[in-house]
Amino acid sequence: MMENQTNSSGEEDGSGERGLLHSWKGYSCSITPERVLVSRPVLQASLGTRHGILLAEGSQVYSFGEMPWKSGMAGTTTVPVLEMALSDQRVVSVAAGSFHSGAVTEGGVVHMWGENASGQCGLSGATTVPDPRPVEMVDHETSPSQPVRVLELACGEQHTLALSDCREVWAWGSGCQLGLVTSVFPVWRPQKVEHLAGRYVLQVACGAFHSLALVRCLAPQEARRTLPDKCGQCHQLLYTMTDKEDHVIISDSHYCPLGVELAETREQPSPTPRLRTSPSEPVLSRLCPSMEFTVAPDGVQPTDNVPGNQIQKDTQEEEKDQTSSRTPMTDAAALPLTDSSKSSGGVETLSKSSPYPDEQALNDYLKRLSDHSLAEHVGKASVAVRCDQPTGDTADAGPPEPSTTSLPVNSVGSTFNSLVASCASAVGERMASTYEALSLRKVMGYYYPSGAAGCIPGSSEALKETREERVRLEDSMQGKKSSSLGDIREGEADGLSRRLSLPGLLSQVSPRLLRKVGRPRVRAVALSPAAVPESEEHLPSLHTEVWSWGRGKEGQLGHGDILPRLQPLCIKSLNNKEVVRVAAGAHHSLALTAQSQVFSWGCNTSGQLGHMDSPSTIPRLTKMSEGIRVWDVAAGQQHTVLLADGDCFQPILYYSGRQIKEGTSGTPQSDSGGYTQQPVLLPFCMNLGYVSSVFAGGQSCLALADRNVMGFIASLHELAAAERKFYCKLSSLKSQILRPLLALENLSTTLGSTTAQLFQTLASNFSRLCHLTGQHATSLTAFLRCGRDIKGLVLLDHATIFLDTYKEYCGSVGNLLVMGGFQALVKPSQDAFGKSLECVQQLLESGEENAPSSDLLVSLFSLPVRHLHDYGRLLLKLATCFEVSTVEYQKLQDSCSKYETLALHLKRKRKEAEYTFHFWKSFPGKMTDSLRKPPRRLICESSNKALTLQNAGRFSVNWFILFSDALVHAQGVQPYKNIFSTHHVFPLATLWVEPVSEENTGLYGLKVTSPEESFTLLASSPMEKAKWLRAINQSVDQALSGAAQESTVPGSSPIQRPEPPISRTATYTFYKDSRLKDATYEGRWVAGKPHGRGILKWPDGRTYIGAFKNGLEDGYGEYVVPNKTLNKDDHYQGHWKEGKMHGFGTYSYATGEVYEGSFQDNARHGHGMLRSGKLTSSSPSVFIGQWIQDKKTGYGVFDDITRGEKYMGMWQDDMRQGNGVIVTQFGLYYEGAFANNKMMGTGTLLSEDDTAFEGEFSEDWTLNGKGTLTMPNGDFFEGTFSGVWGTGLKVSGTYYKPTLYETDKEKNRAVKLGLLAVRPEEKWRAVFEECWSRLGCKAPGQGENWKAWENIAVTLTANRRQHRDSPELLSRSHNKTLESLEFIPQHVGPVTAEKYDNIRRYLVKLVETLVAVYRMTYVGVGANRRLLQQAVNEIKSYLSRIFQLVRFLFPDLPEEGGIIPEPSSEAPEKRVLSSPNASPQPESPQPGRIVSSSALLLPVLLPRLYPPLFTLYALEKEREEDVYWECVLRLNKQPDLALLAFLGVQQKFWPVSISVLGEKKQVLSSTKDSCFASAVETLQQISTTFTPADKLQVIQQTFEEITQEVLALLREDFLWSMDDLFPVFLYVVLRARIRNLGSEVSLIEDLMDPCVQHGEHGIMFTTLKACYYQIQHEKIT
Repeated sequence: MMENQTNSSGEEDGSGERGLLHSWKGYSCSITPERVLVSRPVLQASLGTRHGILLAEGSQVYSFGEMPWKSGMAGTTTVPVLEMALSDQRVVSVAAGSFHSGAVTEGGVVHMWGENASGQCGLSGATTVPDPRPVEMVDHETSPSQPVRVLELACGEQHTLALSDCREVWAWGSGCQLGLVTSVFPVWRPQKVEHLAGRYVLQVACGAFHSLALVRCLAPQEARRTLPDKCGQCHQLLYTMTDKEDHVIISDSHYCPLGVELAETREQPSPTPRLRTSPSEPVLSRLCPSMEFTVAPDGVQPTDNVPGNQIQKDTQEEEKDQTSSRTPMTDAAALPLTDSSKSSGGVETLSKSSPYPDEQALNDYLKRLSDHSLAEHVGKASVAVRCDQPTGDTADAGPPEPSTTSLPVNSVGSTFNSLVASCASAVGERMASTYEALSLRKVMGYYYPSGAAGCIPGSSEALKETREERVRLEDSMQGKKSSSLGDIREGEADGLSRRLSLPGLLSQVSPRLLRKVGRPRVRAVALSPAAVPESEEHLPSLHTEVWSWGRGKEGQLGHGDILPRLQPLCIKSLNNKEVVRVAAGAHHSLALTAQSQVFSWGCNTSGQLGHMDSPSTIPRLTKMSEGIRVWDVAAGQQHTVLLADGDCFQPILYYSGRQIKEGTSGTPQSDSGGYTQQPVLLPFCMNLGYVSSVFAGGQSCLALADRNVMGFIASLHELAAAERKFYCKLSSLKSQILRPLLALENLSTTLGSTTAQLFQTLASNFSRLCHLTGQHATSLTAFLRCGRDIKGLVLLDHATIFLDTYKEYCGSVGNLLVMGGFQALVKPSQDAFGKSLECVQQLLESGEENAPSSDLLVSLFSLPVRHLHDYGRLLLKLATCFEVSTVEYQKLQDSCSKYETLALHLKRKRKEAEYTFHFWKSFPGKMTDSLRKPPRRLICESSNKALTLQNAGRFSVNWFILFSDALVHAQGVQPYKNIFSTHHVFPLATLWVEPVSEENTGLYGLKVTSPEESFTLLASSPMEKAKWLRAINQSVDQALSGAAQESTVPGSSPIQRPEPPISRTATYTFYKDSRLKDATYEGRWVAGKPHGRGILKWPDGRTYIGAFKNGLEDGYGEYVVPNKTLNKDDHYQGHWKEGKMHGFGTYSYATGEVYEGSFQDNARHGHGMLRSGKLTSSSPSVFIGQWIQDKKTGYGVFDDITRGEKYMGMWQDDMRQGNGVIVTQFGLYYEGAFANNKMMGTGTLLSEDDTAFEGEFSEDWTLNGKGTLTMPNGDFFEGTFSGVWGTGLKVSGTYYKPTLYETDKEKNRAVKLGLLAVRPEEKWRAVFEECWSRLGCKAPGQGENWKAWENIAVTLTANRRQHRDSPELLSRSHNKTLESLEFIPQHVGPVTAEKYDNIRRYLVKLVETLVAVYRMTYVGVGANRRLLQQAVNEIKSYLSRIFQLVRFLFPDLPEEGGIIPEPSSEAPEKRVLSSPNASPQPESPQPGRIVSSSALLLPVLLPRLYPPLFTLYALEKEREEDVYWECVLRLNKQPDLALLAFLGVQQKFWPVSISVLGEKKQVLSSTKDSCFASAVETLQQISTTFTPADKLQVIQQTFEEITQEVLALLREDFLWSMDDLFPVFLYVVLRARIRNLGSEVSLIEDLMDPCVQHGEHGIMFTTLKACYYQIQHEKIT
């Protein structure tokens, strides 16, 4: 076939070292493989029946052999020919079918060429395709349609499969091996195999007429879905159970007569077939209704009445017959012709006699069957069969079938075969295979009567078949002459399969045995190999299934029968076998497992299955010598090539199958060949170098090899071989030792629960390690086949996965060792494996004869650690193949040291575990139980008296034991040295140790500090002291870095610190401290004390989360106290100091009360607000004011919402005491003295209608004593009063009617309010005091300025930190505030204008509080007009007190009324203050700015206080505003000119024309609301401003607007006189229609900056005021 090149080991050219391809046929000793000569290294090859295709470096594709589809290539080309059509494509893989080829490019495009009669090239309209042409593959299910990217191809004789990058299978060509739901062949256009949709396919392979797919198992949750118990289409039970006397038969052999079920999958709505979760569900597509029919054997008439036959009338009898367990095998196999759906229930059935009526005949038959030459003969006799309907004349013998008829296929009981498979172990391997051979040979003839079409097209005609057609078909088969043994009575075979109990073979099997076989043998403890989760990404999956479909005549589908399958079906027996690769020969199939075993099934005429059992319909292991590990497989027409590891790591080749002898003319004489009994070693393989993959096809074999360049290739092979060997070792350890041990019934009782649990952990960690090794071995094998880029080695890139898995496993071995688990395991092991544990010794391959059993077990489970040294050694070996400067060298070197370091680390860990185990053996009893814990390791102990306790009692014995997680101090009394009465455990994470200096004492001491104790240990010598100090420090350090340290790779860990950090994070439970007893603290520590952020939890449910300082709560924190009676929590959020609530905080009580304010020593102290109850609850109320020692004391406002009263006044010990004011919702107003919570003493009371009483009170609203009662009209009583206000009053006194006497008395009569109320400067002192104390001043104005700024800086920082930690606690305004306070302003030196503007920012917190209290006071019931004056005075008092603060912070600020020079360069526009509304520059003759508290502070205060204040003004001015408003409404009915005339505006000021939207319009007599419109609009803005200064600015702008308009009219300069201006302004005020003008005027008047009163602003304001009064008194004529 190729040029006779002798093997090219002599060639040493550069490319001649890699990718050398060698070709040969057969297995005789004399063969020398020939080099396939290509100029470049070969990457991949593939063989067809008589041609081959190979891919060389640089994406070059070559073909060789017979290529009749190429024009001008009639014969065989011996030299590979370059496929020029692909020269511009980047080809990544190639595949050859029997007579066609394919290539896949980097972009996933498929190119095909060769024979295309069956559509196998995917190109319609041509029977041959001479040159590669692209195949269009489009997924129409996506919208828009997407091209399909292909990863790999597989080609058969008449079909092609492609695996897409979505891991879906696409097929085209002809035959049932496509797996498509169609009856029309050929399929020209690639179609998706819907049956595998939704599954993750790893690899596809094609035989001549069958297909294989390697599929990743579904994730557990997908597979765990409950399976349907009825067929989705014909609604019959999928599983049937027949109870028959001594045994029960469960069958899952339901074949739906309507074809494959199509249920919706979860992924896409299109009707794709659902994921097949039960591998044995039916797969025959579109079967006709299951009418069963039989063919009479030649020469026996249907009516022959043979004993044992019977005519069945209805289905029930048929069922009885099916389940009859006593019918001997020689019975006739009756095939009833009844419809399973009972539609034709009454049809009679003809039964035939058995052709073998006696036992002897059967035995002879079996004997002949097992004779190999017969098997071979039969194999040859069954000619290759087309699976689809023959399109042309077939060369097959026998009468042709009518092409319209389709042959109904029956369920040749899959149950039967699955039962055979599952019971094979119980009944005996030989018996099963005998039966199998029998059923195989018989059923074969039934399926393919001498080569008729076998697969059923899924067309609907199949469903419409008439009974006559069936009869005609039956006749044609009856008349047929038996041409071979393949045609043995089908009736019998099928009858056998219909009997669910196995006659003569399994009928004696007891139901118990069947159940036992069905039961999983091992409790699924932890051995279900759970993959290391993160490794799944980078490593190949071992949880795989093999699916097969197509023709099954030779058993090549592996389902235990010889039926064809139109749809993919899972081969059950290969589940859990970890198949990693599949290969398909012409009529046989191979599966390679991760454990380097090969399963083979299908045609075995030449021994190609690697064993001499007759053809196998289920996968069987190929017979390989002990220790041979196969890692690549290839299958040709009648042979198999295996690539394996032997004793050395250079790969060796095995061959099984037909011997090919070369004839003289150079053509193979295939008939003269022999065949192998089992795979034979090919002796020449050692000369090829390092073979990385094998290929087979037709009669040829190819091996792709590399020469050993610089030892690199050898090292790679050695690494892969070592890993495969190690995985096999681990697998056998798992199956031979772990599984049997875990399966022992009494294991947990023998070991005890703790040890059993540890052993199970060990088993599951072992399983994970084993699984990882299997994945890695598979990945290395793939790495050898392709890739070879050393940087892609998983061992380097994902070293942490390996290191962690080893660490976890060795940890579990150590834990079991410490707890004495291996000693406990000895007995169960001896029960399971015999006294001397031979199998353990075999696995260990150790020569230790007399080692104790427990040591053997320890060594066995420590085996994996040795493998880490192999990793290190081999990575180092690989590294030496690279230059020292390369990245590869560095990477390999680093990884090598990681694995070596880990190996040493684990060795040390094991030593620690052994040391600890021996310690526990000798340790005195009682304490062992409480102290012995699996992860705990002994570091050192002081039994040698090396360490004693300072100041210990004379007779006491102190023993210190340092463990990996705790220091234990055991105490006892002499002379009982070994009986320790008490012991205390100090966790290392919260242990601080420091050496005591030896200078003065001469003692070698160590001071040990724990959270609740500290003591000094004395060492016997400086060396001991140093030893213990180092040991404790290292252990503490390790305990602290705990998990973190463990996860880093040892060796790369940071350098050991001389001592652990003094500040650390740890968890501790207090046991002594009375306040913290049993509480658990988790957080930061410094030197034995909680310090920093932490969480403290008490057992009774109290928790504190926040800052600590020196062991106490200090800083911001949250505290929760459960209230058991109310079943709710008290919740405090706020500041702490030295373990107590101190500073500002919010306390929400379980009762529903909320206190927000200052605390001191856990009590409410300072300014705060207490809300009680919701509005709906029984007694809602709010108090805001001063608290002292948890009691209301000082000034406060109390709003009793239920009674509708508000009290504003002094308190003492929670009672109203001193002066105060009460207002009620009914308009009553009282001011005066209070005592003991009652109105007591002198007071003034006013009612809504201005009735007033001044005098003595004794209780709330109760008059008692002297007083004066004044009526609204001015009449008054003087005398003695008693009684409750609002009911009858007793009066003895004098009545006056002052109007009768015109005296001065009446002028003094008006009641003066506010005299008995609390003075404004007395109010809210607590708020200001708190502010001063925060600045570090004891009293207002006394303190250091720099200290105050320091405190501000600290507060800002703390706020910012709190904002970072819990942003949700801050309101948005608070946030903005923080942002504006980024920096501390310069506060020393003269204050400039710019600085002056910045001052306001620093009053934020104070202002917020004042706003809250002010609103609280004057909102709701407090909105009483009589409070107006107090409200105004309160604001003025705020101004003066805040100004005092500002002057303290900015000492260079002039006093009230002083002047700040304006910078001359600054433009006047820039002097707008930083407030929401611009404040005007106060008018002043000299440049500069007058300092006034109102100008500075009102912009900050007033916007927030405005609503309550303005409401009070509106209430006060209500009556006069009503009069004013009535007049405004009346006058506004006039048109503009009439109104101007009425108001006496001079005509020269009347606007002549107005501009509307840019157009000039004449002012007519009817024009309304148009004159002076801009001035009107401007004035209306007065209601939108807050501060008097802003309001004055608006008035000034209004005047300017009027002036502009008049100037435009007069076109000359002029000066206003008041007489001219006033009527015009009055017009503007009327037209502005300001509803509360009176309130606006009063507000400006009350709060106006005194320095403005006499300037321009003052005059303008007076004008406005005059307008207001004018309008009220306007007489309208």
